[in-house]
Amino acid sequence: MSPRIPMPPPPPPAEIQDWPDRAARLTDRAAALDALGRRLLGGGRLALFLGWFLMLQLGWGMVGVLLTSLGGPILDPITMLLGMITAALGLGVLAPAVWLTARSVRQDRIVRERLVLWALLDRHGATDARLRAPVLSACWMLLSTVMCGIGLWLGFAVPAGANREGIQGLDGGYGLVAYGMGVALIFWINGLIGLTKAVTHLRLALRVTGPVTRRQDPRSASSEPPRPE
Repeated sequence: MSPRIPMPPPPPPAEIQDWPDRAARLTDRAAALDALGRRLLGGGRLALFLGWFLMLQLGWGMVGVLLTSLGGPILDPITMLLGMITAALGLGVLAPAVWLTARSVRQDRIVRERLVLWALLDRHGATDARLRAPVLSACWMLLSTVMCGIGLWLGFAVPAGANREGIQGLDGGYGLVAYGMGVALIFWINGLIGLTKAVTHLRLALRVTGPVTRRQDPRSASSEPPRPE
């Protein structure tokens, strides 16, 4: 879902809830949970997640031009100048990508808080099943696990390759190692973000939509006449 679409507000407090009946409450609950679920795991959210990941890699790759030129055996002024210009452009891409990634993590926390408030209003089988979103959760888990695996592999492969061949024997030397470790870190961090998002959502959905021993309209508890002693 696009971030420009307004986020559903939290449900009104119990003392001012004025749904005419349970069906109306369930309708509003379903609409809010569907919208919040799409904000967490929907296809649009996944596209944004991958877009920000590619921005991070693009920005770091442009910075890597300077890193590899600094680590090379011969550093001529023209190469140095081109590397600095490219690195400056790369930082211009990298900074907003980092900000967008951090912002998305903060927004996810707000969305989960509102999702819990709406989910605890009532229970409804079809709505609760959609909220769990097992297919979308599995897609996020699979993609994030692959990203973590690539990051972990690069984190070991780049230093191992440098030690095996001799650091000065690599084109780019230390700069190439630094660039490779940065690529691995971007894979690893984004994979952890996606994996945490999927696991947290699945656990949260199972907790707030799980079976209850007693279900009661929240408005009826205060209106029930007292029992005679």
